Amino acid sequence: MIFFIYQFLLSIILCFSPIIIIVRIFKNKEDKFRFKEKFCFFSKKRGNGKLIWFHGSSVGEILSVIPVIKKYDNDKSISKILITSSTVSSSKILEKIKFKKTIHQFYPIDHVFFSKKFLNYWKPDVAIFLESEIWPSMFKFIKNRNTPLILLNARITKKSFDRWNKIKKFSYSIFSLVDKAYSQNLETNYYLKKLNVKNIMSIGNLKFIEHDSFETNQTDQKLFSQFRKYKTFVAASTHNTEELFAAKTHILLKKKVKNIITIIIPRHINRVNQIISQINELGLNAISRRSNKKKLNNIDIYIVDTFGESKKFYKFATTVFLGGSIIKRGGQNPLEPARFGAKILHGPNIDNFRDVYKYLNQLKISSSINTPQQCANSIIFKKNMKKVKKMKYLSTTILKKTLNELDKSIHNEI
Repeated sequence: MIFFIYQFLLSIILCFSPIIIIVRIFKNKEDKFRFKEKFCFFSKKRGNGKLIWFHGSSVGEILSVIPVIKKYDNDKSISKILITSSTVSSSKILEKIKFKKTIHQFYPIDHVFFSKKFLNYWKPDVAIFLESEIWPSMFKFIKNRNTPLILLNARITKKSFDRWNKIKKFSYSIFSLVDKAYSQNLETNYYLKKLNVKNIMSIGNLKFIEHDSFETNQTDQKLFSQFRKYKTFVAASTHNTEELFAAKTHILLKKKVKNIITIIIPRHINRVNQIISQINELGLNAISRRSNKKKLNNIDIYIVDTFGESKKFYKFATTVFLGGSIIKRGGQNPLEPARFGAKILHGPNIDNFRDVYKYLNQLKISSSINTPQQCANSIIFKKNMKKVKKMKYLSTTILKKTLNELDKSIHNEI
C-alpha cells in the first residue's frame, strides 16, 4: 500500500515537472541541456560487455568513490562504468576527471516507469549505491533482474532510521533487497540490522581515502605560490551567516597577524554576491575566484565560487573551519582537509559526522569552537606531518579493504 501511495505521489509531481524543471534551471539547480536524463532520455550509449554502476547523491559521495572507480576504470574485464548522481555540481566535478570508460548520467526519477526503462537500457551487472541512497522503485526492479545490489559506505543516522522505522513493514521490504552493505560506522551497522539488512560488514569510511583527481594549471600555480607567502585561514562548506562568522574571525586575526588572507569556500556558490556584499559591509575587501584577479595585494577575503576546487586550497591550508556546524545543519565532512594535515575547527552542531570527529579528536586534529574569538584563538599556521602520515596509512588500509570486498561481487558476483 505504501509503495502504491509513493508511486501515486510521484505521478502527481510528474504532472508539474515542466514547471519544476524550469524553476530549477533558473536557480542553476538543473543542467538546461541534460535534465532530460532524469526522464530517461539518455545522452550516452551503453555499448556491449560488463557494466558496473555506481550511484551517489552529490559531490561528497561521488568524490569518496573516485579512487575505487579509477581502479576499475583500468580493469580490462569491465567494459563500461556508469556513474549516476542527482546534482549539477557533481556532474561538473566529474567533467574534470579523465576516465577511459567511465561515463556520467543523472539519476532518474524513482517512478516505476523510469526505473524499468533505466535498467532495461543500461543492464548493469552490479549496482552499487553510496551512503544513504535508498530508492524503493529502483531497488525492486534491480532485484527483479537478479542484479547484485550493494550499499557501499552505507550511512544511516538516528534521524533517518526514525523516519524509516515509522513505516516499518515497508522499510523492511526495501532494505531486505540489499545483498550486501559495507557500513562506514558501528551506528549504521546497528540501524541496518534493525531495518532487515542481512549481510553487513564494516570496512571504514571511504571519505578517509586520499585521492588526486584534479590537475593544477600554470595560472593556478602562480596564484597558489602567492597564497603560500601569506598566513591563511580557510572556512569551508559554509552556510548563510557562517561567512560572516569567518569574516569576524579574520578581523580578530588581522589585529595580530599582518599578512593574513581568509579563504571562504561556500557550500552554495550561487550566494557569492550576497556574501561579498555582507563582507564589504564589515569594511573588508573581498574578491571571488571567478574574478580572475591575479594579484592578492590588499585582499582580506578570497571566496572560492567554483566547483570542486576545495582540495587545491586544502593542500596549503593549516587550519580549516568546517561549516554547517555553527548553524543547526549537522556539520560538513572534515576528512579531506584533515588528510592534508590541517587543524579542523567546528561549531557545536556536528551530528552528521560525530563518529568522524571522534576519531579526529583522538588524533588531536579537531577542536570545537562557538565564537569568532574562540576560532581566532584556535587557529595555527603550521601543519603536523606526523598526523598526515597517520591519515595516509588509514586511507591506504580502507582502500585496500574496499577493493578486496568489491572484487568478490564484481568479478564473482554475490
